[in-house]
Amino acid sequence: MAKIENIRNIAIIAHVDHGKTTLVDELLKQSGVFRDNQHVSERIMDSNDLEKERGITIFSKNTAINYNGTKINIIDTPGHADFGGEVERVLKMVDGVLLLVDAFEGPMPQTRFVLKKAMKLNLVPIVVINKVDRPDARAEAVYDEILDLFISLQIEDHQLDFPIIFTSAKEGYAIEKLTDKPVSVKPLLDAIVNNIPAPEGDIDGPFQCLVSSIDYDKYVGRIGVGRISRGSVSKNDEIMLCKKDGELIQSKVVSLYTFDGLKRKETEKAGLGDIIAVSGIEGIHIGDSICDVDSPDPVDFVDIDEPTISMIFSVNNSPLAGTEGKFVTSRHLRNRLFRELESNVSLHIEETGSMDSFKVLGRGELHLSILIETMRREGYEFQVSRPAVVIKDVDGVKHEPVEYLIIDVPEEFVGTVIKKVGARKGEMVSMEHGVQGSTRLEFRIPAKNLIGYYSEMLTDTKGTGILNHTFDAFEPLSPELLKRPRGSMIAFESGESTIYGLFNAQKRGTLFIDARVKVYTGMIVGENAKSEDLNINVCKLKQLTNVRASGSDEALRLINIRYLSLEQALEFISDDELVEVTPVNIRMRKKELNPNIRERAKKV
Repeated sequence: MAKIENIRNIAIIAHVDHGKTTLVDELLKQSGVFRDNQHVSERIMDSNDLEKERGITIFSKNTAINYNGTKINIIDTPGHADFGGEVERVLKMVDGVLLLVDAFEGPMPQTRFVLKKAMKLNLVPIVVINKVDRPDARAEAVYDEILDLFISLQIEDHQLDFPIIFTSAKEGYAIEKLTDKPVSVKPLLDAIVNNIPAPEGDIDGPFQCLVSSIDYDKYVGRIGVGRISRGSVSKNDEIMLCKKDGELIQSKVVSLYTFDGLKRKETEKAGLGDIIAVSGIEGIHIGDSICDVDSPDPVDFVDIDEPTISMIFSVNNSPLAGTEGKFVTSRHLRNRLFRELESNVSLHIEETGSMDSFKVLGRGELHLSILIETMRREGYEFQVSRPAVVIKDVDGVKHEPVEYLIIDVPEEFVGTVIKKVGARKGEMVSMEHGVQGSTRLEFRIPAKNLIGYYSEMLTDTKGTGILNHTFDAFEPLSPELLKRPRGSMIAFESGESTIYGLFNAQKRGTLFIDARVKVYTGMIVGENAKSEDLNINVCKLKQLTNVRASGSDEALRLINIRYLSLEQALEFISDDELVEVTPVNIRMRKKELNPNIRERAKKV
């Protein structure tokens, strides 16, 4: 067994918005990856358009820096629980993790989730308490909370002996003690080199590498990314691709890369401990192993947690179908969804009884909504059902996913939040008073009862509440809740909406559309103030006469139009409704467009 002393492999794990990507920015900048006069944008690693827009990391990404002769391979991971699969699949590539925690918020649901996964793989942690420059930072109290978290996970005693570094990623410094003078991120880099183990293994044994990520290049095609766990590999070597199902395919390494800064750097040879990218291997997928052609010995892939939420994706069959999308057929939809499986390891797809519909299972509403948004930007047109939880059969008893929910709210809204979550069958676990008049409420709640609550919570707390949740366990099925308290306003005539028609409609509830919008029979145009659905004519024109009365011709004004985002539309719809998704518009509709058929179905 040999140690490669000049390499360190680490992953940065944390809850969403605790500063991982900003910290990676500083590590790259201060290690000399960029020129002194080079313009560098914020959150360099968030290269995807959706990541930039939403300010969150969605995909795990590789980078590397050199520090005092040691190459540090860094993997930046997502912080949102819905993208936990992106974290799970990369942990086999590293020997240690930087557990990043906000100096004000402290450990959150995803902090527990990612730490539990890292400790299960016996990875060495370095705790980084970030944002210590905040006026409301409480770094010492957060350290105690982190220690409690480690103890609660019932880990080995030696894993409790972790180093701790205090940082401000925004200001670009790291310190070992809160009393130290901040200068640079050097103390963090020293901690990585001194505490994270060097890669260890058989340097002369037959080549072995687990593919943990897939990239794509328009010139060389699919690129497999993984860490060499044994031996070495050279460009043009013959290798054996060991598929997850046991199939063996002989192939060849056409191109071989390592990582240097934000780029892939072509190399002739790579060895034990290196994180490499290889091209030219047809049919390569995440979880496959690349091995010596004479010793096809695959590496075990990590267990990815099961999906908890499902939706039905189907071909758009509304009256406006095919007018706005580029890819509209069932073949297009099927090919795109199954292609997503190649890189999205926590996504599952099941066939349905219809050739035009597919059941897509993911880790949460955001996980699936990101897929939907990505597809519509690529030109796909389709429709999706209301999110539903995945029901699991355990010894003949139906089980459902239960979420661990944390809500931070000002004290004045505590009563309202407790009442609303309680009505959704949430059980309070704890309530703690924080600083500056905030209160942290922790609940366990069935995942199905959480669907649609986020926007309601924002309304109840006037936008000040912060909600986070993560999967906790599968438990026996609980009773269904009552349906949403308000019905839909539904267009019963096709055409173009008018101000006159909408002005009369807004008296009955909240509008979702403006004037001069194409509508069709069965399309949802607003929310009724009452519990039942309401058919309404929003294309109505004012009948003109020769008679005029004082004030009758004053301009009609529409007020309080509520334009729903994709996530809000998915939260709003009922079981008998769909969201129609196109590159241009997001519409809501009834599954059955004909109002007469809907009325007859109610009477049956």
